[in-house]
Amino acid sequence: MTTVRTTVRGAAPLDTSMPPLADAPSGRYTLRSISRAIDVLEILAAADTSQGVSDVARELGASKSTAFAILQTLEERNLVSSSGEGFQRRYALGLGLARLGHRAVSRMSMLDAAMPHLERLTKMTKLSSRVATMSQGIAVVLGQVDGPNLIRFDLNMGGRERLHCTGIGKAILGQYTDAEVVDLAEQTGLPRRTAYTITTIDALLKDIASVRERGFAVDDEEDAEGVLCIGAPLIDHTGACAGGISVTGLKMNQPLERVLRLGELVMATAQSISHQLGASK
Repeated sequence: MTTVRTTVRGAAPLDTSMPPLADAPSGRYTLRSISRAIDVLEILAAADTSQGVSDVARELGASKSTAFAILQTLEERNLVSSSGEGFQRRYALGLGLARLGHRAVSRMSMLDAAMPHLERLTKMTKLSSRVATMSQGIAVVLGQVDGPNLIRFDLNMGGRERLHCTGIGKAILGQYTDAEVVDLAEQTGLPRRTAYTITTIDALLKDIASVRERGFAVDDEEDAEGVLCIGAPLIDHTGACAGGISVTGLKMNQPLERVLRLGELVMATAQSISHQLGASK
């Protein structure tokens, strides 16, 4: 596990009074009928095979007549398909969902999904935040939100970040197998940036194992002296790593408890963005 050094002074306070952005609103404007229809779609999506009305009703916790009415309505809109007759009729997801899903993916870019969450994350942590994707073995910054401090970090859009020594880069590496990490390291090298940079394959694999275990990565002065960066991966609708997000700030007496809390916030924010990108929970 990365050792967090705590020798620099003056940490900014962490605002824990604001919860992370919710995945979806709920309350008095939620329509029960629509919510149940979505539950039916989720039930069919989770099943390995097509389902009968009784199966759906049992999972839904509703009567067969209610389940049948919902299934028939969804089938009329091509969101559900069926085969068989009478009590033998079986239901599965319809191709209309593929059309809607394709349109949703084409209109929702990672940057569009990430920016509102990054603004909230920066407001909570008082640290600069950013989102990046991977291209040819390098993390490329797509967008950022500057923190309120006078110091600005060089995190410009299109900026290129090494994977082995940055929070966002190591978060991305954590989504790859050890063999893939080794291949990437051999292609790009492990150049030293500071006295704390990981420069060997064995040390990198050990650190990435900790990233997978924690769910977030820590760049502890590995890319720039006196700078701490914490990153988490973004997952898209295919289940693949789409990139990552991170927060960056001066390392000023950052106690371990604060680093862990920041990691939890970054990870929760990344999960919310991934959910918008279509990742399953």
